[in-house]
Amino acid sequence: MEHIDHILVVDDDRDIRELIVDYLVKSGYHASGAANGKEMRVILDKQHVDLLVLDVMMPGDDGLTLCRQLRSSKHKDLPILMLTARNEDTDRILGLEMGADDYVVKPFVARELLARIKAILRRFRTMPPNLQVTEAGRLVVFGEWQLDTVARHLIDNEGMIVALSGAEYRLLRVFLDHPQRVLTRDQLLNLTQGRDAELFERSIDLLVSRVRQRLNEDARTPVYIKTVRSEGYVFTMPVTIKEANE
Repeated sequence: MEHIDHILVVDDDRDIRELIVDYLVKSGYHASGAANGKEMRVILDKQHVDLLVLDVMMPGDDGLTLCRQLRSSKHKDLPILMLTARNEDTDRILGLEMGADDYVVKPFVARELLARIKAILRRFRTMPPNLQVTEAGRLVVFGEWQLDTVARHLIDNEGMIVALSGAEYRLLRVFLDHPQRVLTRDQLLNLTQGRDAELFERSIDLLVSRVRQRLNEDARTPVYIKTVRSEGYVFTMPVTIKEANE
């Protein structure tokens, strides 16, 4: 039987929630609605959900809080599309930093929302097989470094913390989830944040350079991230995972 994607829409505004659900159903999806985080968790625990449409401005636990909680739970890999207010740039930035895959600004055209959903699902399914998923609450160990997947920063052998931007963290996570595997620039683009696709397409090499700097790599003789001519990049260091409290 052909799989029909299940989209869960979380928005306290009943009219908007039902409008989105109805539109998604007419577009061929299975769609459900939840008015708050509590209803969202009930559905997530009982049903398989392929993508979450999550409003930022909600009473109680807002969308940013719920996004952060999901990224530290068993639903950490669930694709999330945030709905944000037109003038709230901070919410959009925080949403992406907390792990949202994309955002749509209210008020929005339904076709744009649908296009964003399709793009996220397409990117999500281009993940190469047999990837090693690093879970929140764990430390990813490689060479002289550890990556804290909750705080999203690097720790060196002496316990010094090296801060990462959201883009740097996401790129490093991609490499750590796919060690000893050549990744093309297109794959890095797809596996990293999709909203800034045009930016990353022009500057993926610059972003790799920034991550190398965080790792104290010599650009001429890199140890961790090596360039594969005419193909892309490969993370060459063995990767191990341990619990954060070990």
